[in-house]
Amino acid sequence: MNMAGKLMKAVWYDSYGGGSAGLKHVEIPIPSPGVNEILLKIEAASINPIDWKIQKGMVRPFLPKKFPVIPAGDVAGEIVEVGSGVKKFKAGDKIVSTLGTAGGGFAEYAVAKENLTVSRPPEVSAADGASLVIAGCTALHALTVTGGINLVKTQPRLNILVTAASGGVGHYAVQLAKLGNTHVTATCGARNIEFVNSLGADEVLDYKTPEGSSLKSPSGQKYDLVIHCTTGIPWSTFEPNLSPNGKVIDLTPSGGAFWTYAVKKITFSKKQLQPLLVVPKAEEIECLLNYVKEGKLKTVIDSRYPLSRAEEAWEKSIEGHATGKVVVEP
Repeated sequence: MNMAGKLMKAVWYDSYGGGSAGLKHVEIPIPSPGVNEILLKIEAASINPIDWKIQKGMVRPFLPKKFPVIPAGDVAGEIVEVGSGVKKFKAGDKIVSTLGTAGGGFAEYAVAKENLTVSRPPEVSAADGASLVIAGCTALHALTVTGGINLVKTQPRLNILVTAASGGVGHYAVQLAKLGNTHVTATCGARNIEFVNSLGADEVLDYKTPEGSSLKSPSGQKYDLVIHCTTGIPWSTFEPNLSPNGKVIDLTPSGGAFWTYAVKKITFSKKQLQPLLVVPKAEEIECLLNYVKEGKLKTVIDSRYPLSRAEEAWEKSIEGHATGKVVVEP
């Protein structure tokens, strides 16, 4: 189907700042796929904090490469057209893809690279598939690659702490960690304690209580690995709670995190802080989709919005209190 010259609805921003008020509804030409690209009709796009951090100017001068920006890079949908070099997919295929930091998800159609696209099994909904990409890949990469955990029950037991465990990355990290031989302690707000328990956490701390803010395990565990999904916790709070070789993987790193990382490396400290920014890979997306298909992993969706109400979705994500993922469905 040739879509050249036809128009689509999209939402973009054309300058830094402005939050949800900076988003504008536009009608623009449907993009055309290049040689190794696919054109998809978007069925769901999920929001990640990086999306609005780019708008806030927190990643300049690196991103955005240019204005205007159609936000959201995690998408699921149906292929309507493929480029001449595409081998793995055809029109009609249901897929999940990452459009990367350039975004494009707040639209009826988008162009994606074949090598960053995977087939979506019928058991996985479009909203679940779109939610998995950055958040799920970040949790998986932090645990298995950076953290070195094998997600099987046979390895020696490890103690893991997940902070902000009810959020996008956190709720996947708890579930994935429990696939391995682990004891998981998690932090979240009081209203989400039951929810995080239901994900499989062994013990849950309210981050606003003295015990929660000190990160002390109620059963006295020392953490071998911390999946740190929030901000504002200094190294001095983590350090006494770590096992001798404990490692903190910081998924929202600031300048201070990189400084601590360097100091710990230079002083050969056994306890480490490691900043991590993950770029999703197709094989990781595929692995996560299989976990969902097999019932080992579930996506929790906080709220869904049509494209016409994209501003509300944006606001919900910026507020930072979503339980699970915020999804826009064009």
